[in-house]
Amino acid sequence: MSVVSADVLPGGALAVEETADGAAVLGPRARLWPSLAAVYRAQLSRARVARIPLLFVATFQSVGIMILMRGVVDGGGEARAVVAGSSVLVVAFVALNLLAQYFGQLRASGGLDHYATLPVPPAAVVLGAAGAYASFTVPGTVVTAVFGCVLFGLPLAHLWVLAAVIPLAGAALAGLGAALGLLAPRPELATLLGQLGMSAALLLGVLPAERMPEGVQFLRDLLPSTYGVEAFARTFGPRPDWAFVLGDLAVCGVVGVVSLAVATWAYRRAAVR
Repeated sequence: MSVVSADVLPGGALAVEETADGAAVLGPRARLWPSLAAVYRAQLSRARVARIPLLFVATFQSVGIMILMRGVVDGGGEARAVVAGSSVLVVAFVALNLLAQYFGQLRASGGLDHYATLPVPPAAVVLGAAGAYASFTVPGTVVTAVFGCVLFGLPLAHLWVLAAVIPLAGAALAGLGAALGLLAPRPELATLLGQLGMSAALLLGVLPAERMPEGVQFLRDLLPSTYGVEAFARTFGPRPDWAFVLGDLAVCGVVGVVSLAVATWAYRRAAVR
């Protein structure tokens, strides 16, 4: 970690001035966006080496699931669900599972105390870490989607929609993962909750919805990644209904805002204990 003078921080976050009577006056707190960018770069640099092997595991896992499903799914709507669900599963593995583990360990090791001493808003810490982890999912998600389209004979024309699916689904799942890690009383429980969340994304996202019992379909609708899966799967049709695609993406975005807000509240709660 590098140390810089407080005078060069954005907005003079720690600048101290003296009044006429000698009293010290603290400068304004750092602004959200510069703080968020700084946390994002730091997290990206820190996690780059450690997370690349795990990203390979996430991609290999999704590709393996599609190969297994190829033996029981020929095409049509079921193939679209398998490819879309497997692609978003890469996002779930990193943004939900690994982020829950990271914040759980950070809380248990006292790492939150370090962030609490920095002049950055709590939202910048949560959003910066979530954005860094979600960024690692881009290559694996694209590779999985392309491989799945070739394997099941689906069109590649609308893969550009991943530019919206990855950040929106990533925000929803990263917020959920961060909240689980920050609210769990022990890091082992945070790891367990992250694993359960990823398993839910696997079972409820990859398997075709029409083959599930009605009760399980209701649980599927509660999962944030479901709407990213649905939006991506709709684009494989001969004439995609873009209104439904935008609707699914909008729901995913709203869930992302709510989950990140909950994660920010959980961070404040954990940082003061």
